[in-house]
Amino acid sequence: MSTTRHLVNRRRRLATTPSRTAGAGTEPVYGQPEVVEAGPESADNVESDDADDTAPDDADDSPTDDAPRARARARSSRLRITLPAVLCALTVLLGAVAVWAFASASSLRDEPARQNAALTDIGRTSEVKGRISDAVGAVFSYDYASPARSDRAASTYLTGRAVQQHKDMLADVREQAPGQKLVLTTTVTGSGVEFLDGDRARLLIFADQSNTRTGKDEETTYAAAMFAVDAVRRGDTWLIAAIDTFTR
Repeated sequence: MSTTRHLVNRRRRLATTPSRTAGAGTEPVYGQPEVVEAGPESADNVESDDADDTAPDDADDSPTDDAPRARARARSSRLRITLPAVLCALTVLLGAVAVWAFASASSLRDEPARQNAALTDIGRTSEVKGRISDAVGAVFSYDYASPARSDRAASTYLTGRAVQQHKDMLADVREQAPGQKLVLTTTVTGSGVEFLDGDRARLLIFADQSNTRTGKDEETTYAAAMFAVDAVRRGDTWLIAAIDTFTR
């Protein structure tokens, strides 16, 4: 509270108030400060004036209680506006994720690799490996002394394109076998089922071959072979339908 300010205000009010004199009819004199004895009423008036003058100062200097409430109401209003928007965005996001997951699962189910029983059916995979390994060993072995055995193996285990492919591959052996007394032996050392779907399969074959001349100068040569075969099932038997030697 500023005392100097209150005194200046009081002097201004006194300067604009006509001076009261003892005699009636006396003209008012302006600009003369009125001298008033201090009494109870004067003291009350001073205090009242002081109170009036200090009220705005006190009101200006003291912090108001409405500001924190206003800020709290503003924050609450923003929260009410923002929360539904956030919930809506989360709902849309979760819906998009659900659609993506469903589409991904559907594509995985439809993917050809997922239909490959070689990845899931151990029993059938083992069966086709055993049958085709025996068939490869039989049709790619040849003995000059019993060519009919090779013919029976070809008619038993070959079908489709593999019949002619087998003839072309063993043509040189059949031609040279009687004069050089050739014995060709093929042993499957490893195989893998690349694809198995119903009655069709594709296998990768690893084999060792020995070619022995049993004539006057006996000689044996060894070679490794790798090729793929397409197999089909006919009843209880797996047959070789095509032979792929990876050469054009």
